[in-house]
Amino acid sequence: MRVYNFSAGPAVLPEEVLQEAADEMLDYQGSGMSVMEMSHRSKTYEKIIKEAEADLRDLMNIPDNYKVLFLQGGASSQFAMIPMNLMKNRVADYIVTGQWAKKAYQEAGIYGKANKIASSEDKTFSYIPDCSDLPISEDADYVYICENNTIYGTKFKTLPNTKGKPLVADVSSCFLSEPVDVTKYGVIYGGVQKNIGRRGYRYHQGRPDYRGCSARHTDHVQV
Repeated sequence: MRVYNFSAGPAVLPEEVLQEAADEMLDYQGSGMSVMEMSHRSKTYEKIIKEAEADLRDLMNIPDNYKVLFLQGGASSQFAMIPMNLMKNRVADYIVTGQWAKKAYQEAGIYGKANKIASSEDKTFSYIPDCSDLPISEDADYVYICENNTIYGTKFKTLPNTKGKPLVADVSSCFLSEPVDVTKYGVIYGGVQKNIGRRGYRYHQGRPDYRGCSARHTDHVQV
């Protein structure tokens, strides 16, 4: 009898998926090697990654002007990568509703001015604060949220009013759990292990026009 893991960490994978991966471990579709052994520039692997992106775009109705990236490392590495790449003015606004948003806020402070514009820490992150009229910083490059908080059982039912600023969202624990209007976000990212895959990987999607600065520091999070 298989054990089903319902913790907030790695997700349960369909048995047929595990079986298919096991069957192809030594020889992926007649290639004579495992996927883990082949070149990421090979035609076989290129087909795999293109199909994965096409499937994700179809499931989430991702517009053509959004880029999709599959990256190594967990979602926590984005706590540094987001400000390193997006803090053009060295200012960003953070809504702190749990431990993961708090860690992201603290990391962002290394690269610029991170403003905590709303928080529910006063009541142990047991609620989502009113985000309908936030004190958005005029020079903020983005507004950041962790959309779902598994530790505390809270979720943004309505996205914050960012007053025109791009919204960056960590959706690790609610990814592909419900329909999402991607166009409401500047960047969506998360780890894959909670809903769709194994740990150690993350996905990232965003508008290509929303990027472009380089950091002057090295992040504290291992990539």
